[in-house]
This record gives sequence, C-alpha cells and structure tokens, in this order.
Amino acid sequence: MPNSRKPLSNENGINQSNNIDVLELQKQTILEKEAFVQVKDVTFSYYSEFQDNTDSALNHISIEALTGQHIAILGRNGSGKSTMAKLINGLLLPDQGEVLVLGKNTADEDEIWSIRQICGMVFQNPDNQIVGTTVEEDVAFGPENLGVPSPEIRIRVDDALSEVGLSNYAIQAPSSLSGGQKQKLAIAGILAMKPQCIILDEATSMLDPQAAKDLMELISTLKEEYNLTILDITHDVENAISADYIYVLQQGEILIQGTPREVFSKSGKVLSAGLELPKHLLTLYSLMNHYSSETLSLLSKQFSEGIFSVNDTVKAIQFLMTQPLMKTVPDDSTENEEHSNNEYPEKSVISVQDLSFSYQKDSEHEVQALKHISFEIKQGELVTIIGHSGSGKSTLISHLNGLTIPQKGKVLIGDLTTSEKKNIPAIRKQVGLLFQYPEHQLFENTVYEDIAFGPKQFKIPKEEMERNIKKAIKIVNLDEELLTRSPFELSGGQQRRVAIAGVIATNCDIFVLDEPAAGLDPIGKNEIFSYISELRKTGKTIILVSHDMNLVAEISDRILVLQEGELQAFDTREKIFSDPKLLKKAGLAEPAVYHFSKILSNEFSTDLIGFTAEDVKIKLLKFLQDNSLDNINRKNFEKGTKNA
Repeated sequence: MPNSRKPLSNENGINQSNNIDVLELQKQTILEKEAFVQVKDVTFSYYSEFQDNTDSALNHISIEALTGQHIAILGRNGSGKSTMAKLINGLLLPDQGEVLVLGKNTADEDEIWSIRQICGMVFQNPDNQIVGTTVEEDVAFGPENLGVPSPEIRIRVDDALSEVGLSNYAIQAPSSLSGGQKQKLAIAGILAMKPQCIILDEATSMLDPQAAKDLMELISTLKEEYNLTILDITHDVENAISADYIYVLQQGEILIQGTPREVFSKSGKVLSAGLELPKHLLTLYSLMNHYSSETLSLLSKQFSEGIFSVNDTVKAIQFLMTQPLMKTVPDDSTENEEHSNNEYPEKSVISVQDLSFSYQKDSEHEVQALKHISFEIKQGELVTIIGHSGSGKSTLISHLNGLTIPQKGKVLIGDLTTSEKKNIPAIRKQVGLLFQYPEHQLFENTVYEDIAFGPKQFKIPKEEMERNIKKAIKIVNLDEELLTRSPFELSGGQQRRVAIAGVIATNCDIFVLDEPAAGLDPIGKNEIFSYISELRKTGKTIILVSHDMNLVAEISDRILVLQEGELQAFDTREKIFSDPKLLKKAGLAEPAVYHFSKILSNEFSTDLIGFTAEDVKIKLLKFLQDNSLDNINRKNFEKGTKNA
C-alpha cells in the first residue's frame, strides 16, 4: 500500500506490505492519500425469527479503500461480501464498529443521503433495482431524485445508455430485456448519477464475456478519468487480478489481504476459502504436485515474490524442465472421460425447424428475437447454448417445453409438436425447465411439498413419486432434516438445491437449465454440475444456457452459438473455440485454460491444447518427461552407446 499508510496485517500477523510490484506501487503513488472508505472493527448479524442466530455475518472486520483505488472483495457465498457492500452504502448499519465514507458516518441520519449519492451500488440481481416503465425512464430515475436539471438528465441518460450499449433500447420496457441487458440497465442507472464510488455486487455474473470485459474496461476508464473509487464484490478472479488491492473473506472474517500478486501467490489460502485460482496458476500448481519438495523449494527461491502472471507461470514451467519428475506419466493418460467418446445415439429427442419469434410483433416496437433457427439434439447429449446478452438464448429454450409457442416454424419433442395445445402436458412431462435464479420457483409451505409439487402435477403414482423425490434429494445432497422446514427459512444455496431437486423429481428425459450457477461461488458451481453429471449417468439429455466459457468448454458435447437471434454455429467445442472470427462476432471469448494452453503450445512448439487444467497438466507432464534434462541426457547416452 502507499508509503504514507501503515502496513496492513492479517489476523495471523503476516505483513502484507512487502513484495509489491513496482508497476503497482507507481500506480498507487499517484492516487490521493485520502481514505475514501473506512470500515472500522465492524460486526453485524442478521436477525432470524425462524432460528437462533448466534453467528455474525461479519466479525470485527476492518477494511480501508483510498480515493481512486480499485478494491476487490472475494469470498464464498455467505462469507459476508454483500453485507459489507450494504454497510458501506448505508443500507445496513453495523451492530458494532463504524463505517465512514469520506469521513461521513453511515449511522448519522443527516449524512445517509449524501453517502448514497457518493456511493452508487449495482446489485447482483438487476430486477431488484429496476423501477422505470421504459429503459430511459429507469436510467433517469436516480438523477431525477438528486434534483438534476432536466436538460442535464437527458444528456446523462443518453451518455449512460451509450456507455453500456443500450441506446437502441431506450424506449423499450425493461421487462422485454434479457437478464444480461437488465444488468447493463442497472449499471447505466448508477453511471447516470455520477457517483464518486461504484460498488459492484457480482455485477458481471449475468453478462456475456464481451459485455463483462467491456464493463470492466469502462469502469477502469472512469476510474482513471474521474479518480473513481471501485469496490468490486466478485467471484471472478480475472476481475480481481486487475484490482489494486484484495480482501478475501471467510465466514465473516478477513482470511487474507494484499495486492493481487501477494494474494494469489498464497494458493493454499485462496483455495481454502473456497475460491478458484486464475487458470494458468491452477494448471501450474496441479503440475507442481508431481515434483519433490526439494524441487519446489528451489522453485520458490527462483520466484521470491511469488508466481502470479502468465509470464511467471511460463518461466516456472521452463524451470521445471530442468528438474526430475517424482514419477513417470502413465502411457494411457487421456483427456477427461466426459469427452472420451464423441459418438452420440442416433435418436433425435428435440428438433427445431425454421423457428422465428418476435416480441411485440407487428408493432412499432417489434423485436425479432429468433430468426429461422434449425437444429436437432440427440438423446443423452449435453448441449450448451451460448451467445451475447439478448442473442435469444432464453427465448429459444422457452420454446422447448411449450412456454412459448412458435410464431413461425416447428419445435418437436420426440414426435410431439409444441404448436398443438393438447400436446403440452405430455411435452412438459418430458422436458423439465429450470429458470435463472431457480430459488424464485419456490412457493410451498415445506421443502418436501415444494419438491413434490411437479410430480403431483404430472399425477405420478405415489410410490414412484417418493422414489423420485428420494433420488432427487440424494443427487443434490440435501439434508433430510430440512424437508419439514419452510423453503424460505433456508440459505440461498439450500434454496437453489431445493428448486433443482423439484425439477429432478419429475424424472424428465430432458432437462433445460438457464444459467443455474449464476452468482454462485466455485464450490456452489461445482455442486450444480455434479448434479448434472449424475443426471447424465442415467442417460438424460441436458441443455444448458451459460455465459461461463470455462464451464462450457469443460462439459459440452456440442455448443450452439446464437448471435442477434440467428444460429451462427452448432458444433464441437474444438471447432467452436478454434474459430476466433466466430467468437468475436458472437461477443464471446476463449476459455481461460484454452487460451493459456495456446500460449504454452506456442512457447514450447508442441501441442499442449486443452480445455481443462487437468487436460493441460497431463500433456505438460508428458512433454516435461520427454524433455527433462535427465531424460535428454539419458537419450544422448543411449544414442552415444549405440553409435559406439
């Protein structure tokens, strides 16, 4: 941190002020030294009338952000990140300690509105902060409440919509927007208020890769131009890498803090907090498990300031080439089993034929969401649907179980067309649909009743229904003691499990999942996709909408790419991600592991391409084994002996 500030220490007494990159130090020294946000020894607990609450959401937390800094706050769901954001914005008040924003205490009622003008907050779920009947009215709402003159409001609204790419949607109703577009709208509403500090609570979780990148670049530009202070609550380690300083929370306490290099060099602590490492570091640390402690000690000395960047990682792998592996690599090592067999059954379970659909059809506000879409999905496939926000993904999947009826073209589920009303009950027995934020699908009095609701509607016999429910509970790993409780007493993660169990209990042949892991931490995401893996083992067909390119690359059999309502491609992950023109046109990005593996392949002039860290590690191990100094010397010796 800046020299005028005392070194920060974590609870273990470890000084976090050492080993700061020169570039980071130079960047920080130009910032104003004023403390913009000070969270001083804050404790906060939520009151629950349903259960005894003895645990604090935050426990004696102290955080400081200087004017113009980009601070990232990382942690698992439930670690206290969002609570921290609401305390800084004055939406919550601490039980103990104090929160100061530019010296103003959030507990001072006379200052609270001033604080909220200073700190604009973008919530994780954009629906929670949309109030206007049109997009431009919603953006104008904040400046109007601040008393900004009308001519200035017009300028601010136009500028904000332009900055987030929603200028063409100004007179549309927010309800007509996609989830990602709603997130952009929420961000535009904050930008129009011109705050001095922007608090982002998982603000990129619903955005496509290009939109997320554009947002972070916009935030970075605004930060530099206006000396904005940025507080980024996020699970995205790629966003956190660009921060000036990071706090990692675990169970309401600060586990580790420091510059990105300091934090991510402590891989064990980051992983123990239930977070991910950047993919290049994950690949390296997986590789390091195959070397002796002596080798790792030498590696540590080579990188005394820690391994952090992609360049550091490449140099570390080059160093490992000079060291012996602890054990050889099995000759039969293959890529992960999910993709060991690309042969699909011939039976088509979904057929979409020349499908077109428009919102507000035949009106001046008509929006063509789908344009002449045709494809087929085979039984047992896992197909992911990707595309930019507003590309038509959610509209497309709403056609697959008859929620939306085609205006043109056909959708066939097996032999049943969704265009005939009499077929809809039978189609919905075959196709289970899980919406974004599946916990919003809960409404019954108890968890058991909620899980049983779908099977009851399908009139599944009682014994079969109970078997299905028991199986669903096992798949999502839900404690049976929760079955008699209200779903609204549960944590967010537990609610999502219940909602997923309710869909699984219908025992459909096809499951359609719309961003089921949005907003979840890495462990939560892994849980969701372990459920999917279990369903696949029983021969179910899975259709998944996702913006997470890393996830898409890891699990997909085939990938369907939409762009402005048109089908751009439907092919294997290898063909989709090896086409940069396609990705750019569709507003997508290469998966991080795949991108890193291309860098390695170029650096070492060999094929190290992979879609998971494990894939790349296996290829690296084979390469290092063949090219290690010991192995080369052995080959040269054998060659010399043979020649002699």
